[in-house]
Amino acid sequence: MNLKRRRSRFAGLFRNTNEDDGSMACLVSRVTRFGTMVLLAVAVAGCAATGSVQPLAFAPAATQKVADSDAILAALNGGILPPAAADGLAGPDRLRALEAEYQALEKAPLGQVVAWKSQARGTAGEVSAGTPYQVGQQNCRQYTHTATIRGVPVKGQGAACRNEDGSWTPLG
Repeated sequence: MNLKRRRSRFAGLFRNTNEDDGSMACLVSRVTRFGTMVLLAVAVAGCAATGSVQPLAFAPAATQKVADSDAILAALNGGILPPAAADGLAGPDRLRALEAEYQALEKAPLGQVVAWKSQARGTAGEVSAGTPYQVGQQNCRQYTHTATIRGVPVKGQGAACRNEDGSWTPLG
């Protein structure tokens, strides 16, 4: 392709030689084409500037007071494992189980499990959270916690809603 032909193709983006009669319609056509190209360039530049896709966030965009980790875990009210089974957990194991529930509710995508394991033999668990939904202004999720405590399998199911301070409170 020769240079003259390349120039005419490029120039065709900005003007149509069939319309180049100096009329108002020609001017509007040129401005429209130029505006379309500018919008396209801005859109592409905006995509490149973000760098990555951001995951779904449950926290509101506004900065709010965030509770400390003890308050966040206390808001879970002992978790959703049956109380008789949870009472069999030692302090550090109960903390691991509650942290797994919190992490599943706060960060885990649908279908991903958050696992925890005790230093003691025969005690471990997994928490998985369902699809987020809203009740009023609160984000909520159903979740399941399956565990083996001292060799005995146990299961708890429930739902929790997120509070403004970042903690989750089980429903019911």
